[in-house]
Amino acid sequence: MAIDIYSGEHSGVSRRAIESFERAVWNVFAHRPDAATAIEATLAAEPDFVAAHALRALCCVSLARSETVEAARGHAEAARAALEAKAATAGERALVCAAEHAAAGQLLRAADCLDAHLAEQPRDLLALKLSHGLRFMSGDAAGMLRTTRGAVARLSPAAPGFGFALGCHAFALEENGDLVEAERVGRQAVELEPFDAWGAHAVGHVFETTGQAETGVAWLEQTRGMWSGCNNFAFHMAWHLALCHLAQGRTEAALELYDRHVRPQKTDDFRDIANAVSLLWRLRQEGIAVGDRWDELAVIARRRSGDSSLVFALLHHLLTAVAVGDRATMGAIVATIERSARSSARDQDRVAGLIGVELASRFAGLLDKDARRATHRTEIDRVRRLGGSNAQRDVFLRTLALMAAEGGSQHEMERVIKGRGRLRADRFEQMTRARAERQARTLEVA
Repeated sequence: MAIDIYSGEHSGVSRRAIESFERAVWNVFAHRPDAATAIEATLAAEPDFVAAHALRALCCVSLARSETVEAARGHAEAARAALEAKAATAGERALVCAAEHAAAGQLLRAADCLDAHLAEQPRDLLALKLSHGLRFMSGDAAGMLRTTRGAVARLSPAAPGFGFALGCHAFALEENGDLVEAERVGRQAVELEPFDAWGAHAVGHVFETTGQAETGVAWLEQTRGMWSGCNNFAFHMAWHLALCHLAQGRTEAALELYDRHVRPQKTDDFRDIANAVSLLWRLRQEGIAVGDRWDELAVIARRRSGDSSLVFALLHHLLTAVAVGDRATMGAIVATIERSARSSARDQDRVAGLIGVELASRFAGLLDKDARRATHRTEIDRVRRLGGSNAQRDVFLRTLALMAAEGGSQHEMERVIKGRGRLRADRFEQMTRARAERQARTLEVA
């Protein structure tokens, strides 16, 4: 048995393969662009490297597109075959268990496989990072915190990668509302591990959530030398920076960041799409023209309208279709989510039934005057199940609040604002109330 520097245990592998795998794991921890290359190098050195096959499967799942999920199934099968050909370690068995469940659309069960292993081997940092990511995609903030709190308490601060573990813990704290501790732990993570973009990201979340936009700009600029070298996570960090500028009314700065750093590449990655759509949608809500920036996103929305891999992604595509008035794509997306909700095989099918269908029908009604004015009551806590962060899901809460305001539903507007206010502090509440007052005056005149 060989043990890598992050305490992963591997059966029957060479030192050369271990070193390549360590590079892959570091790239995953640091959100750097060479993880796939390092995984390939690992498998070139050791074709039956169980953890490399499993990691490749889980990375494909995280991309959440139909073709990448299909690829994940193949990689999970390869991991299982490699596992059964040798006397596998507990860590390898946990990774293959997670890969198989995740490829089958059961992300929470996949995370459970990893957490069960972490209960016995809390030093396995790859298992921690992967569980964290799976629960993040699933909207399981409580589970994220439970896992990181248990692991960090049992890890040695001298362990390689401890700073990365703290970064995960900081983000889990932030998503659960423990903002003071999240900032402290996030700063400690970056101090210990200068390449911990996730820890820097957690601190940025704290500043945005608490309405400290200028401090957020300063922090993101201070750490920019680190996160600008990330993979497409750099686009997400730039999105946070743009939001901080927008919160201060610096529209031109936000649009410049959009063009140069948020959407510099017209990718089909749902994370990049979410960055782009939510920023443009926020500008749209504030009455700011964005030119033809929606057009390339609309092409992708049409292409992805039948892909049910992730409800979170489909709802962003739906907002794009609304923005350009593409009713055919809107209808196709609603139908896809409704079809998913009729099944229960995958976690996302259950998410579709719990909240996806409702939000899709609500947002599709934005182009219909009568539908916009209809009274609805959305269970705000269910929105979390879409996955992503509080900051990412805010685009949906903002939209629900403004729909209530413009539809004259004062009670629903107040309820959404109150629910949103538990998660963040900014000027949106004032904007929404002003919108409601204008609507009330319009109705009085009519």
